[in-house]
This record gives sequence, structure tokens and C-alpha cells, in this order.
Amino acid sequence: MSVRESAAPRFAYKSDRLKPLRAFCQTVRLGSVSRAAQALFISQPAVTQQLQALEREFGVVLFERSGRRMSPTREGQLLHDLAQPLVEGMDGLASEFRDKVRGLDKGELNVAANSSTILYLLPRIVEAFRAQHPDVRLTLHPAISADGADLLRADAVDLAVGSMLDVPADLSYEPVYRFEPMLIVPRGHPLAGKRDLDLHDLSPHPLILPPKRQVTYRLIDLVFQKNRVPYTVALELTGWEVIKQYVAMGMGISIVSSICLSDADRERLAVRPLSEWFPPRTYGVIVRKGKYLSPQARAFVELIRPDLFHPREYDEAGHSER
Repeated sequence: MSVRESAAPRFAYKSDRLKPLRAFCQTVRLGSVSRAAQALFISQPAVTQQLQALEREFGVVLFERSGRRMSPTREGQLLHDLAQPLVEGMDGLASEFRDKVRGLDKGELNVAANSSTILYLLPRIVEAFRAQHPDVRLTLHPAISADGADLLRADAVDLAVGSMLDVPADLSYEPVYRFEPMLIVPRGHPLAGKRDLDLHDLSPHPLILPPKRQVTYRLIDLVFQKNRVPYTVALELTGWEVIKQYVAMGMGISIVSSICLSDADRERLAVRPLSEWFPPRTYGVIVRKGKYLSPQARAFVELIRPDLFHPREYDEAGHSER
């Protein structure tokens, strides 16, 4: 039987399609209009009227009798296959919604960040988040900025925390923290006590820097190139803790962010501000544009605020002012 086409079908139950579809699905399941009526706690004529309205709407016969049982026709079975998930979804909506509401404080959260951000910036934030949301399974994914962007695009993480120089068009970066650039040299190094430190003073001394694809290396190279000051790199090392260790050993000097410097570092290293030459590093939240943030992700973002982290400020001699 062909389905009749109508430019503007008239359907008495259009204002509430769920009722006739529910009656239809119950009739298919139970094989009887009377049983469907009993299951729905409505009258048998009401079920019959709803089934007739569906048949008028779609222009097909939905049932055929097989003995005392009503069986769906070919078209009826097709409608049942389409309608049953909708009816079940609507009937279970309230219960599922309540379950979801109760689960807002549960679930999981995936955050991408490079190793330095995980080591220096995130501990207090994670500690506060775990205290407020103990049921959320939080996973930190170590990744440099480029890899973190790929994880965001693949929806493998909910958000990233870190620093960005060039923000791609499909990502959004909101800086929250600002850290000053600092020169670190071994104790007793010629640059440790030199007055009026100039960028050219760094040129003769080999640098220890992170790998080239990281933001820190690119930023330092940009400043030297812009000012036409030559420089050499003695070592490329991953992680500021390793870099500080090798500087303390006398293997070279380095330019780091103040986020990584502690009081213990000042005991073994000389620290000099370089804000005259190098811009500060910002750290913040990176998300994919258009992505819906879960309640867990929004709660984490709300905790990424400066009052949870108080970076040390250094005077011209490299001494902490806190």
C-alpha cells in the first residue's frame, strides 16, 4: 500500500503526538486495543480514536487482525520501529533528568597541560577542585601547547591550561596569570652581580633552553632575533627543574619564567629580572570554540584564578619580595 502524500495533512492530535504514539506502541506490544487501554488507564474508544488519527495522518493501515490478535502491517511495523525509541525516551525523560541532576557533581574531567603547568600552577587548583568535587574523576594529560590543541580539537580533553603565543582561529585563549622572565645563572657567575644588565651581555654565554617546539624557546629566539643579538644554545632540556639543575652545575645560563622559581632556587642560583627585554608569560584557559563545557569543566575553570596562586616577585638583585 502506497502512502498518500498531502501538502498540509490535518491531524487532530498534532498538539500532542506523544499520546497517540504511546497508544500505538502499547497496542503493538500487547496485540489488543483493550489491553493497551488498560495499560494506559484510558478508555478503549480513546485508544481506537488515537489509532485512527494516526492512520489518517500517515494515510496507511497500521494494523491487521490475525485471529483475536492485532498485528502491525508492514507500514505499522516501520512506524513502530521509529516511534518506540521516541516514546521510551519521553516516558523516561523525568527519571533520566533526575539522575543526571544528581550526577552533576560526578562524572569525569580531562585537562591538558604541559609538565611545567602541572608542576607549578595546577597543584593548588587541583587541590581545591578535589576538595569541592571529590566524586569527579580528574585526569591531567601532559602535553605541550601544540599537542594540547590537537587534543582539544579531537575532544579528547575538555580544556587545556597553559600559555599560547599564536592562538588558532578555532580555539579560545583567556589569560589569567602573568609571570615575569628571569635570568638564572650559577652563584659567582659574571652576570650575577653586573649592574645595568643588557641583552648583549647574555650573548657570550651559552644558553640552556627547552626544546625548539616549545613556546619558551620560540619566545627567546624571537627577542634575540628582533634585537639582532647572536646567541648560542649549549643544551636543550625538557622541564625547568632539569634546566635549573644544569645551570647550577655551571653548564650554561637560562631564561625562565618566575613561576618556576622557589626560595630554594635562590640559595643555589643568582636570579636577575629580564622584563626590560623579554615580555611576561601568560597562562590561562584554552578551549575549543563552540564546545559545550560540562558542569565539571566550568567548576574547574572557576577555580583558575589568581588568588589561588601568589607568584613571588623579585627585586633587581633577584631577592624575593614576599
